Amino acid sequence: MNIPFLDLKQINAPYEQRFKKRFEDFLGSGTYILGEAVSDFETAFARYCGTDFCVGTGNGFDALRLIFEAYKVKGKLASGDGVLLAANSYIATVLAVIQAGLKPVFVEAETQFFNIDLDKIGEPDTSVKALVVTHLYGQLGPIEALSAYAKKQQLLLIEDASQAHGAVVNGKRAGSFGDAAAFSFYPTKNLGALGDAGAVTTSDERLAKTIQSLRNYGRKDAQHYTSLGFNSRLDPLQACFLNEKLNDLDAQNNRRRQIASRYLKEIQNPEIRLPFFDFSSGHVFYVFVVLVNNRPHFLAYLNQNGIGSAIHYEVPPYKQEALKSFNHLSFPVTEAIAKSCVSIPLNPALTEAEVNRVITVLNAYHA
Repeated sequence: MNIPFLDLKQINAPYEQRFKKRFEDFLGSGTYILGEAVSDFETAFARYCGTDFCVGTGNGFDALRLIFEAYKVKGKLASGDGVLLAANSYIATVLAVIQAGLKPVFVEAETQFFNIDLDKIGEPDTSVKALVVTHLYGQLGPIEALSAYAKKQQLLLIEDASQAHGAVVNGKRAGSFGDAAAFSFYPTKNLGALGDAGAVTTSDERLAKTIQSLRNYGRKDAQHYTSLGFNSRLDPLQACFLNEKLNDLDAQNNRRRQIASRYLKEIQNPEIRLPFFDFSSGHVFYVFVVLVNNRPHFLAYLNQNGIGSAIHYEVPPYKQEALKSFNHLSFPVTEAIAKSCVSIPLNPALTEAEVNRVITVLNAYHA
């Protein structure tokens, strides 16, 4: 039995007829940029996340970039301001900061939630004006403590919620904790489009209106432009698909948690460190990440036994060639995670037989 890490055709197969109907409606609408399909999804996703507004964007990277740019327009950020973010965040988060003319300030990660280690932040430099919290792997982690820290330090709190669609802490969903949040709907996500797509959620009306303008060239109306904007509008066809899939998101997240619960209870191998999960949190398991000491050996073993895998992420952003000016930095916890992390198959399309097979193979592993 070969089990791929993720089969997107299998994930989307149940939607085939519904997607075709959505496409027919889209084609017949004659509106191929923005329009009702986008506004319908924005309304539905804002309601789902528990915010007043949602603004669809071309992708998740642009969603984050547009948040920064909008705060610059509003005068709450200026070029050169510092932005705190986890050292183990995906590079897109860092690039959005840099390309908005801001300065990334990396913070060491902790090993329970793979999130910012509050004990390592300390008192931020006066140039730091924002804190970006990346909900890595699908859990919110210490979001309430990080929110309290941001409030105490008078920092903007921005969520990178691109891996945490539907994640919950104390009744609040990802995307509703910060001043604003960025979502990606890349096809692999828990709520995935059939191409690039993204969104910003916020309850700040002025911010939402600024981002609506910026995503569309800085447009005020058909003939007037008030800001140096961008072209990053959510494709209405993708909005149609996302609206269809949003109806099933909670059920699919529950299925992810069911599989994760089995892994956590039934994988019993001292060679494999399992992720933290207290069974009461709203972790949505975008990926299920284990830590192993000899990753090349473990990956070869999985491959020999037909179990797909992935690495999220092998090289920390500050060690990437593209970010040479940060290569001198060192964060031991982040680097230990990067050297030992492996993502194993976990998605709603897995059968019980496939879950059984993954558990059996991992239990039989010896370094």
